[in-house]
Amino acid sequence: MATTARNGSGEALDTLDTLDALATGPSSSGDLDATYDVVVVGGGAAGLNGAVALGRARRSVLVVDAGEPRNAPAAHVHNFLTRDGTPPADLLAAGRAEVARYGGRLLRGTVTAARQVTNGSARTGDARFVVDLADGRVVRARRLLVATGLVDELPPVPGVAELWGRDVLHCPYCHGWEVRDQAIGILGTGPMAVHGALLWRNWSPDIVLFLHTAPALSAEQAEELAARGVRVITGEVAALELENDRLAGVRLTSGEIVPREAVVVAPRFTARSGILAGLGLTTTDLEMGGHVFGSSIPADSRGATAVPGVWVAGNVTDLVGQVISVAAAGLWAGAQINADLIAEDTARAVESYRAREPVPEEPYSAGMEAEVTERVLGGRRHGL
Repeated sequence: MATTARNGSGEALDTLDTLDALATGPSSSGDLDATYDVVVVGGGAAGLNGAVALGRARRSVLVVDAGEPRNAPAAHVHNFLTRDGTPPADLLAAGRAEVARYGGRLLRGTVTAARQVTNGSARTGDARFVVDLADGRVVRARRLLVATGLVDELPPVPGVAELWGRDVLHCPYCHGWEVRDQAIGILGTGPMAVHGALLWRNWSPDIVLFLHTAPALSAEQAEELAARGVRVITGEVAALELENDRLAGVRLTSGEIVPREAVVVAPRFTARSGILAGLGLTTTDLEMGGHVFGSSIPADSRGATAVPGVWVAGNVTDLVGQVISVAAAGLWAGAQINADLIAEDTARAVESYRAREPVPEEPYSAGMEAEVTERVLGGRRHGL
């Protein structure tokens, strides 16, 4: 069984104490009975940027966040223009302040379920959602934006979870520069192990591929690795060796220890989709090289799911999205939700307008023409 990475740390959770101070509207301990235009579930880059877009569109927004960011174990965010090297907690704190600046409300809490309640006519699409919180409170929304992210399910090798996000890495674009030219090990657990070794070879000349549970190499793969100077070690890995809470090496089941400064693993990416099950939305497995590497919630190019009024953004639907790209996805989903609300607002306004204003007959309709002709010409109306 895979080990689930615990995405959260004391430092990251402490930053969430600012949520109540930044919140606008009623106190977080007060009444939540008001219906928001949009409830955003998940306060990462995608959820916060979606909330900013909606706040700037003058929508009432509530962001509910449990305080378990996926990248909490990492020291810095990279490949984010103008914010490269920013600690993840600092980036989220700045994002929460921006949400509050535009009237959004932020609430620290856990959403346990969401359900749909239909009111009004089907023609106006008057959908409403009820969101249940773990503390028993209930939130209502016209639309939902779910940006709950994913969980990295790590290989069950002792030492991997303890060093995750520090000396145990996954993405070279996130961490490659920081470990350039170091002694790097690739822990093979699937058919993409060779791909990973050749990829990381771009950052360091000292790469060792531990086949572990990966398939045996083909002749072509062995030649490619040899040509790039990648050393291959067969046999399973027993554990990672730690010294002073840092990686010292990789211990094989034979007892041999291979010194390494960083180890690369391939987690299984599992969308945090539990709250969507009650709405009838299920995940889809994603494959690469015949190997299932994760599951996500399907959505169209706008972020809309198969359930009208429910939208997704970020890693819950895009497993390989990085911080800057999921932030952009949140903006896009927010804009699309606003457009959807505008359409609903307009339909309601037209319905109300028609109800209070009788529709006048056309100035010169066919009926009016017949009446005038009859009065003026009588029997001579056909020229007889």
